[in-house]
Amino acid sequence: MLTLQRLDIDDANRMIAGARAKAVEIGVPMCIAVTDESGNLIAFERMDGGKITSIQLAIDKSFTACGIRKGTDALGAVNQPGEPAHGISSTLGGRMVTVAGGLPVFHQGEVVGGIGVSSGSPAQDHVVAQAGAEAFT
Repeated sequence: MLTLQRLDIDDANRMIAGARAKAVEIGVPMCIAVTDESGNLIAFERMDGGKITSIQLAIDKSFTACGIRKGTDALGAVNQPGEPAHGISSTLGGRMVTVAGGLPVFHQGEVVGGIGVSSGSPAQDHVVAQAGAEAFT
């Protein structure tokens, strides 16, 4: 029987620390969320100056990344009018986020959680999320 790695609070804190370090490096205070494989919150940090509107966005970016097993940026193009996933951002109570900043976290090819980051531009959110994900691996 395959036993999957599960993210624990230590993993989540390590990922948040990695993301925070990158956010400090680029000079953008962020909201950072780490969720388990089901998209349920494990840990969250709102850096001093992180936007209050980004709290739920960070959590939902991580939720979305776990659910689609891809970065949230993958939904941007397919969510446009006439595209196959148009309107997906209004599903699941509006929790599906279609902008960059959410990444799944893998262990041995399986999604074990996710990280979501918000408060900067989509590109800034993505690079900070990537730093957090890399802190797990």
